[in-house]
Amino acid sequence: MLKVEDVMTRDVITVKQDTPIYEAMEVMRKHDITGMPVIDDDMTLVGVITEKDVLRLFCCDEDDKNKTVGFFMTRPAVSYRGNESLQSVCDFMMVNYFRRVPVISKKGKLIGIISRPDIIDYIIEQRQQNDQTHSKTSCISSAT
Repeated sequence: MLKVEDVMTRDVITVKQDTPIYEAMEVMRKHDITGMPVIDDDMTLVGVITEKDVLRLFCCDEDDKNKTVGFFMTRPAVSYRGNESLQSVCDFMMVNYFRRVPVISKKGKLIGIISRPDIIDYIIEQRQQNDQTHSKTSCISSAT
């Protein structure tokens, strides 16, 4: 069974609850990501901040524009453990239209993130490996 940890990204861009919202938005734009986990000092996952969450800035009060990630983030964050089935994450993402899901340890510490592009990259990689194996097999067959 293919597991989440086999495909997830381990180097995760994160913010904390007290990060100013405009700073978090700049991080998302700089790294060309649509969302990121929100963590505590000890790497405990406390939420997720996404582009969708920050759209509220368009129509919020002037006072809200000076708030932090903690005000805008989605909590609790939906997450998966590294040893869970990749199929279950795919099923979840398709039904719920999520783009990414944080991956946590048994103790709730962030260990990675799995995104649609991670899964797509894996699918492409598997296809290329299958094509190479098939190509080698064909060459061996035709040589005999």
